[in-house]
Amino acid sequence: MLRVVVESAKGLPKKKVGSPDPITSVIFKDEKKKTKSIDSEVNPVWNEVLEFDLKGTPLDSSSFIDVIVKDYETIGKDKFLGSTKISLRDLASGHAKSLPSKNVPLVNENGQNIGASIDLVIGYDPPAGAIPNPNDSQAGDATVDIRVRIIEARQLPGNNIKPVVKVNVCGQTHRTRIKRGNNPFFDEMFFYNVNMLPSDLFEQNISFRIYNSYSLRADSLMGEFKLDVGYVYDEPAHCVMRKWLLLNDPEESSSGAKGYLKVTLFVVGAGDEPPVENRESNDDQDDIENNLLLPAGVTLRWATLSLKVFRAEDIPQMDDAFVQSLKGIFGGDENKKNLVDPFLEARFAGKKLCTQIIEKNANPEWNQVLNLQVKFPSMCERIKLTVFDWDRVTGNDAVGTTYLNLAKIASSGGEVEGGLFSSRYNFFLLYYSNTGESEVGFLPVFGPCYVNLYGSPREFTGLPDPYEDLNLGKGDGVAYRGRILVELSTKLEGKADKAVDGIPNDDILVVQKYQRRRKYCLCAVFHSASMIQEPGEPIQFEVSIGNYGNKLDTTCKPLASTTQYSCAVFDGNHYYYLPWAGTKPVVVVNSFWEDISHRLDAVNIILYITNHLQSNLEVFKTAVLAKVSDNQLVEVWLKLLNQLIEDLESFPTPELEGRPNLTSLDIQLKKLRDSALNTIKEGAKRMREEAREIKETLTDLESWLDKLKQLAEEPQNSLPDVIIWMLRGEKRVAYSRIPAHQILFSTYSEQACGQHCGKMQTVFLQYPMDKAKGSKVPVQIRVNMWLGLSAHEKKFNSFSEGTFSVFAELYENQAKVFGKWGTTGLVGRHKYSDVTGKLKLKQEYFMPPRGWEWEEDWFIDPEKALLTEADAGHTEFMDEVFQNETRFPGGEWKAASEPFTDVNGEKSRNPGEFECPPGWMWEDEWTVDDNRAVDDQGWEYGVTIPPDDKPRSWVSAEKVYHVHRRRRLVRPRKRAAVPAGSAAEVLRDQGDPEGWEFSSLIGWKFHQKERSSDTFRRRRWRRKMAPEDRLGASAIFQLEGALVSYECQSNEKEKGSKGDTTKLFGANTPTSHTHMTSYMYHLRVYIYQARNLASMDKDSFSDPYAHISFLHVSKTTEKLQATLNPTWDQTLIFNDVQIYGDPQSIASRPPDVVMEFYDHDQVGKDELLGRSVCRPMVKLNPGMEQTPRLLWHPIIQKGQRAGEALVAAELILKDKSGETDLPLVPPKRAENLYMVPQGIRPVVQLTAVEILAWGLRNMKPFQLASVSSPSLVVECGGQRVESAVIKNMKKSPNFPTSVLFIKVLLPKDEMYTPPIVLKVIDHRPFGRKPVVGQCTITSLEEFRCDPYVITAEGAMSSKMFMYSMSAAVDKMASPTSSHFVCMEKETVDWWSKFYASTGDQEKCGPYLKKGYDTLKVYDSDLESVPEFKGLTDFCDTFKLLRGKNESGDDDPTVVGEFKGSFKVYPLSDDPGVAAPPRQFRELPESGPQECLVRIYVVRAIDLQPKDNNGRCDPYIKISLGKKSIDDQDHYLPNTTSPVFGRMFEMTCFLPQDKDLKISVYDYDLLSRDEKVGETVIDLENRFLSRYNSYCGLPQTYCITGINQWRDQLKPSQILDNLARLKGLSRPRTEDNGTSLTFNGKEYTLAEFEGTKEIHQHLGPPRERLCLHVLRTQGLVPEHVETRTLYSTFQPNLSQGRLQMWVDVFPKSIGIPGPPFDITPRKPKKYFLRAVIWNTTDVTLDETSITGEHMSDIYVKGWMPGMEEDKQKTDVHYRSLDGDGNFNWRFVFEFEYLPAEQLCLVSKKEHFWSLDKTEFRIPPKLIIQIWDNDKFSLDDYLGMVELDLRNLVPPAKTPEKCSLKMIDDVEMGTPHKMEQAKSLFAQQSVNGWWPCFIEQEGNRGKVEMTLEIVSEADVDERPAGKGRDEPNMNPKLDPPKRPETSFFWFTNPCKTMKFIVWRRFKWLFLGLLILLIVVLFVAILLYSLPNYISMKIVKPNV
Repeated sequence: MLRVVVESAKGLPKKKVGSPDPITSVIFKDEKKKTKSIDSEVNPVWNEVLEFDLKGTPLDSSSFIDVIVKDYETIGKDKFLGSTKISLRDLASGHAKSLPSKNVPLVNENGQNIGASIDLVIGYDPPAGAIPNPNDSQAGDATVDIRVRIIEARQLPGNNIKPVVKVNVCGQTHRTRIKRGNNPFFDEMFFYNVNMLPSDLFEQNISFRIYNSYSLRADSLMGEFKLDVGYVYDEPAHCVMRKWLLLNDPEESSSGAKGYLKVTLFVVGAGDEPPVENRESNDDQDDIENNLLLPAGVTLRWATLSLKVFRAEDIPQMDDAFVQSLKGIFGGDENKKNLVDPFLEARFAGKKLCTQIIEKNANPEWNQVLNLQVKFPSMCERIKLTVFDWDRVTGNDAVGTTYLNLAKIASSGGEVEGGLFSSRYNFFLLYYSNTGESEVGFLPVFGPCYVNLYGSPREFTGLPDPYEDLNLGKGDGVAYRGRILVELSTKLEGKADKAVDGIPNDDILVVQKYQRRRKYCLCAVFHSASMIQEPGEPIQFEVSIGNYGNKLDTTCKPLASTTQYSCAVFDGNHYYYLPWAGTKPVVVVNSFWEDISHRLDAVNIILYITNHLQSNLEVFKTAVLAKVSDNQLVEVWLKLLNQLIEDLESFPTPELEGRPNLTSLDIQLKKLRDSALNTIKEGAKRMREEAREIKETLTDLESWLDKLKQLAEEPQNSLPDVIIWMLRGEKRVAYSRIPAHQILFSTYSEQACGQHCGKMQTVFLQYPMDKAKGSKVPVQIRVNMWLGLSAHEKKFNSFSEGTFSVFAELYENQAKVFGKWGTTGLVGRHKYSDVTGKLKLKQEYFMPPRGWEWEEDWFIDPEKALLTEADAGHTEFMDEVFQNETRFPGGEWKAASEPFTDVNGEKSRNPGEFECPPGWMWEDEWTVDDNRAVDDQGWEYGVTIPPDDKPRSWVSAEKVYHVHRRRRLVRPRKRAAVPAGSAAEVLRDQGDPEGWEFSSLIGWKFHQKERSSDTFRRRRWRRKMAPEDRLGASAIFQLEGALVSYECQSNEKEKGSKGDTTKLFGANTPTSHTHMTSYMYHLRVYIYQARNLASMDKDSFSDPYAHISFLHVSKTTEKLQATLNPTWDQTLIFNDVQIYGDPQSIASRPPDVVMEFYDHDQVGKDELLGRSVCRPMVKLNPGMEQTPRLLWHPIIQKGQRAGEALVAAELILKDKSGETDLPLVPPKRAENLYMVPQGIRPVVQLTAVEILAWGLRNMKPFQLASVSSPSLVVECGGQRVESAVIKNMKKSPNFPTSVLFIKVLLPKDEMYTPPIVLKVIDHRPFGRKPVVGQCTITSLEEFRCDPYVITAEGAMSSKMFMYSMSAAVDKMASPTSSHFVCMEKETVDWWSKFYASTGDQEKCGPYLKKGYDTLKVYDSDLESVPEFKGLTDFCDTFKLLRGKNESGDDDPTVVGEFKGSFKVYPLSDDPGVAAPPRQFRELPESGPQECLVRIYVVRAIDLQPKDNNGRCDPYIKISLGKKSIDDQDHYLPNTTSPVFGRMFEMTCFLPQDKDLKISVYDYDLLSRDEKVGETVIDLENRFLSRYNSYCGLPQTYCITGINQWRDQLKPSQILDNLARLKGLSRPRTEDNGTSLTFNGKEYTLAEFEGTKEIHQHLGPPRERLCLHVLRTQGLVPEHVETRTLYSTFQPNLSQGRLQMWVDVFPKSIGIPGPPFDITPRKPKKYFLRAVIWNTTDVTLDETSITGEHMSDIYVKGWMPGMEEDKQKTDVHYRSLDGDGNFNWRFVFEFEYLPAEQLCLVSKKEHFWSLDKTEFRIPPKLIIQIWDNDKFSLDDYLGMVELDLRNLVPPAKTPEKCSLKMIDDVEMGTPHKMEQAKSLFAQQSVNGWWPCFIEQEGNRGKVEMTLEIVSEADVDERPAGKGRDEPNMNPKLDPPKRPETSFFWFTNPCKTMKFIVWRRFKWLFLGLLILLIVVLFVAILLYSLPNYISMKIVKPNV
């Protein structure tokens, strides 16, 4: 049942006058349901429930519902307001029972958002048995496609960076191309194909890292973001659409955001359709803050998860004992149990921490704290804890793995109202509250508490462990592997000093109180073990909890944890069972654990309430389905609610005060649970008072049930699971894990006890890591278990059943030598031993355990229970014996030394010695059983390898080296009429008077009577024990330790090694059992039919039969031939079924009836088809009037549904008097074949089935010969009809006569209806008629009809009528091309129409203003559009299958298709009543037709890349019949979303060439082209459909222009055909064609075209009106469909999508109109002229030698994507004030797509690339200011990045120019938005812009003129680069730079003038004066001595 709760809508558009009267329709699979209408309301509230009956068919992943909101009109058609489509994938997969869909946007017909939204809740009840489990670890690997689109980044840190993004998913890494700048645009798509378990996949991270590719240093990582795949999968539609990720630095705890990255993420599973990504035109202005992936207002904050790891215990041995043994030999300590070196590893969010390694310690104490530093909110959910065993040489081995799920140990408090633990991460919102605590919310916290580890079996072997994966957390662990004591706390902010630190001693002391142990007692009583398939060695069961009870582990003392060994006995039909009879084995295990009853009591109480609600809910659902009266339904509903309220009020969760082991999490969970339970209680009371429509409440009830189940999860459950193992000999075979709380006794209340505590439960054991997924059941056991504290053990007495006895036992053994019995021939055996014969015992060895004493002396007690003859309780039995022969290799076969043995090779009697027991009679002679894997004489062969004495495996083919063979001889016998039970009693009294049991060999098989071949005998001695001081069944809990004293053992054996204790275990423990009273029951199993079984034979069918097993009895139905839908109609009667135990407990929990369905094979082993379980109805009084009801039970095979069986069963208690009160014996169909009796079998009615058998298609060859002359056989309900034979499939694949008719008795109840089976038979030479294909149609509901209601569906399709038209057809006039049309094509084209239809207003230009047509763009293929019903209205297509269907792939055995349909309607039983009219009449001719096909391929979206660069080079390939078109010449290089814009025209003959295959290939130069994917269109369906799908109807009738009419017939002719098709009179037109009457309704042209613009292309009014009327008839409009491409390599995964459409025109009618021109648009060439005038305020970056601050400024510029065309100005040298003058022109040539507002850049990615890759890049200009350095690298001074579409308005003066201009545009400040204009609109702009460096602010300003020039204008207004010629527009004069601006090296004079002279003028003058003075002084000094001397000599001269 699917329920849609239509709650409300908001913001519906108003009408021109008043408000609408909204009404909502919900459509699911062609079924339409409506709400009531609400008068005059734009925000209506309906709160109505619409129900859809699924008819037993579960939802599939592609299911969806359509929701349509209309304006209700009293007269006329309701007006469409808006619609939406909602996928039901999450419901189908089982992820959720209900799907709340809030604020779902409504869209108009063109897919555009209308601004309104609707609120819905969708609930789903899967059909009985449909149990999907998306996280089933046994479910096998899933192939998943993860798609990551990196769109762009913003605000990345750093200067002049070249960012690259690396994305890592599941070990695969992809990287983007390297871009430049802080806001790079990438737009790249990466595909990751992953094949792994879903549970593993959801744990994997998606890692985004942005690196700076310039930097070669280790710190080139700029920022990262991680989230796990599960997060994306949990989002709606499994996708995250165009969200911003907040990048952060993983190493820096204090750092803030490191930029933003915009991404789209998809997780696409098999069969999923990836959602459509809307790319809004205003994306560049989108608000980052409001579109972050994190919740609003949340920033990443550091948190520390402190995991305290105290200790571990019970770690199993992991290392080889060889080295340790050497130490022991040389005197070292031998410590075998401590052969493990453990350490713990914790992983979270990609981080890993480990504790220290503690060597040689199975109980290590680490006492360390692991501080996991993580940023929250984190997108990761689980902390993974793995204990490893450290190895010096080899890799570390995993011991066990467990997880701490943060969602379960934290809460935001918001879950109480919504779903519990619903959001995985909402609890991290607590980080942002002040205290981190809300009323019921709390941060992650856990423990101190033990966490248990599970994995592979504990026993150590030196061999590789086959179950090693279990220790890594993959799959269900099969054994306890130890436990670890941990505590988790969360600290906000701050950073821990050390990642790994020691725990303070105080904390260690505090945690001691959490380790206090109490003694627990576990008792298990085994009632039966049946359905054993492989008997082999004797079987025992072991029950363990933790390490206690593990018989192969020596760390705990021995316990009575195993049952006695028992030999399996054949049940006479199919299985073996253990014959415990009235003596049921009892197992007792005492263990010591922490007392956590306060946790488990709460869990059990909530589960008790949950189980009550669940069972009542099932009754309620059944009542709804059975359509009971309203009064009965109210009664059931009220009982459910009253029970729920009463339970919630009566059973509160226990108080925690004063309880031991309390943790912080206990208190928080108590708050949370109490709050949630109270919410449910209040909701239930409110519902009881206020609910009006009972069925509407189902969704709420189911959500409460889910909430209760989540509340019952207990994260701190430290009590290990109870594990039951089946051992065959000493080998572990199969296991079952039972959570301890289910069997735990509580003194708190009865409801706090586990649901199975002291109660019988049926358990199917399973093989460890079973690859066959349960296809073989090892054993089915019924066990009663009780677990409780030792202090409460006396409470066990009230749960126990029967009388408990405890014995010590040993066996006395003797052998026969020379005809005498004695002990001399006991080779290797002891006189007294245990049951195995291997352990020597003596009576005096035995000492009772403490607290027990002997009650009596030893006595002989033969084990009669095991000696019960195998035929007891059976009416039929099969004796078996194996004949054995041996030989030397290549020699002759001779009788073996033991010529006759049993199945285990033990000696048996000669067939001639078998006597028919009393009360039995032979049915047949001895025959060889050849229905096995044997040769034609029944032999199977083997090789004996010593020391074995018989082969271990057998094969059916003889080889020379085989030395042993055997064959099975069987002889059936049946019981004669003897009073019930007497035969068994007679047999039981027979036997040896001295209590001996005899065997032919020393082994396990013993019998009562001595035979001549016997050589060994034994008898059992027992001694009964009694407790000393207590009475009652609870005394058995005192049985601890061994019975045999070890001192005696060691003295006797004189062995000192402790290894002997392992041998003693299990053999020396006391045997406990309980004696129970038996009752006789009578079982009847009514198996009526099965459906949808798997095909197992090569003829496409199976030969099914069913094994019915019930405890130790089983029977088989008859074998049916060649059917997948068998109707057995059989009652299986089990007359005397002996069941031990109280009938009341049997009635409450009866044993299950297990049905196993097999395919019978003549040769070889029968194959299992599946298994189903049915619980019988128990009648303790045969006179009860209640009768069982047949119900469908799912058949499960390997975890998947493999069909259904219609079964019922009843178990009747027989009284002692006999069978008098039993129900009447059902009628017999044959000997021993009873039918299902009246009253239980379905009621039938005479029904007509009409079959339209149209034809067969695509039939594949059968046995190497093509199918040439087939006929069709239809079978239904036992009736059969065959069609005429198709004479020649190649010429005409349709049947000569199309309609078949059968009358059949079908059940009135649709639930019981049998399927229709189609078989195609090929008529071959020599009378051979093989079945070459078959198909089963399970549900007839969709074909049921009222035969008296005439519909057009059965009549001719619209197109086929045209062939019968005799009138001449008006040919379309060829269009006259005019100058106007040519001119118009420059402004509007077909792409304008396409973009107008997709809502892309900016790309469609003036198209819409002209009033032209739009078309419908479907986001699916036309067949998936619900209103066209798959285009199968004339006939459906059914896939024909053949052969074995073993793999679950997409129809691996499809061998053809049948085209046809069915009509099913009831007939009157009265022969006098006239038959209703036939449904299929007036059928079209079925001959071949020649057609013209036009295929328009528009574009592809998200193709799967095929080249190493993450792209592909796609082109189209089309095949139709034998013709094909290869469009390789037009491949598009390096793209995954190519725009093809191609039209192909082909001719074909229908129906032969019906399949049009369109493939997309990837072009490769050297290797073979790879197929990306393909899609197939059935042209015949489009041709035959009455929806006119051959050519879509446009909105208007145009005779010229781009929308010219292209159909062969005019609208008036199509309307005439439609009238004839519907049986209506011809439409009449009046008023010159402006009004028309059709189907009794009048239409006028004005009502259609009143508001529309009339343009010159329109045709005559009459044709226009006819077209408008046609468009109201639900025909296919002009459209583009989106088809998914699939590949044979990944058949269920989308390989991309193709947008296209197809027109089909029959040539016989005439020539169609001209095709559309959909050639892609070409980019326009533009030139960007940027004149750099001046700079100012530039940072002065250098200091001259003279100490001045200066810069040598130049400006560099380029457009992103065209870096090779970088241009730079000349250098303004020596700017001393930051001003620069340039007058320099940059000219950038680029190609631009105006419609898309992107630049188209074509360039080779690498020099070796063959093709240029096209990139679409936003048009931007980057301007940088640099400082020129001649002898070193230039210095970067600042930059500005300008988006030409959204230009930062420049400042008119440099003073007004600031960074705020940039910030305003980037932040999208609303009142500033008007200032940002497109340069393409402005043409030219001039002014100042700021230049800056990230984190340093303003570094200069630049004055520029930016101008966009089109290619047409460039010649009229030429301009050169720089100041080159032509230097005009504007003319640039050389800049007037200051004289100080020059380069010092090339201008020495100026250097002297402006640098040296200006700076050092006074210095020079001073130096000059100084020089003159110095010269003067020097001359003076030089001349002075001479002068003085002269004066002295000649003083007077």
